[in-house]
Amino acid sequence: MAATTAAPAKGKRRAAGPLFVAPFMVLFLLLFLAPLGYAAYLSLFQERLIGGTAFVGLDNYVTAVKDPQLIHGVGRVALFFVIQVPVMLLLALLFALALDSGLLRLARVIRLGIFVPYAVPSVVAALMWGYLYGPDFGPFAQLSRDLDLPVPHFLSEGWMLGSLANIVTWEFVGYNMIILYAALRTIPSELYEAAAMDGAGAWRIAWSVKLPALKPALMLTLLFSVIGSFQLFNEPNLLMKVAPDVISSSYTANLYAYSLAFTGQQVNYAATVSFLLGLVIVIASYAILLTANRRRTP
Repeated sequence: MAATTAAPAKGKRRAAGPLFVAPFMVLFLLLFLAPLGYAAYLSLFQERLIGGTAFVGLDNYVTAVKDPQLIHGVGRVALFFVIQVPVMLLLALLFALALDSGLLRLARVIRLGIFVPYAVPSVVAALMWGYLYGPDFGPFAQLSRDLDLPVPHFLSEGWMLGSLANIVTWEFVGYNMIILYAALRTIPSELYEAAAMDGAGAWRIAWSVKLPALKPALMLTLLFSVIGSFQLFNEPNLLMKVAPDVISSSYTANLYAYSLAFTGQQVNYAATVSFLLGLVIVIASYAILLTANRRRTP
């Protein structure tokens, strides 16, 4: 009798798993896979003046690979990634280690102050920094004039990439700091006690205990940074209004795809550019993971 009653209960438990997963799978299908499949379908067609929309196979991809605007946009974003991400992650790491040390006064206030910029929408942040960068009415320009110093041209061609990197760093240092700080809080206190008994000081503990334990969290933040860097859009799109001679519609690959779709009405080619950009992100992320795994293996 007990066996017969246990069998239906076990069957109910097995059916509960798919039911819990079903809402996610439905949303994943409708909001991710379906749009992705439709974009792939669009990328195989081309709208022509004569004959309307025609199937062209991979011709759009061949054109995109040779497109100098797309190539320059991807290269510019790659340079942005090389410059901005190490600075951002280093600052996030330093802040996380400082907060975890327990030596800071008002640690909660400092932690909140560093994290607050992440709560500011990127559109608002870009508008705010665009005003600060302004060569005519911006506070930096006015202060330079009052001190009889050269006015910094933050929105010039030579400074623009660094100005964008500064905005993104200001926005996301707090976000990455929280991830690293949370990882630090999971380190067992016994490791610190054992290191202290062996005579290790605070710097030695940070270098030999905390940093090795932070490698998975650092890898996670690095992967997020790869995706975010190659999807750079809001900041250059808004600063393009104040510096149209420096930022063009193809300044970044993501901005180029948006301009093709909504300004140039080239929906099919925009889908192709988006797919190639996604492929670049996948390759870059896989290369980072592969490099990290090789370093871990003896």
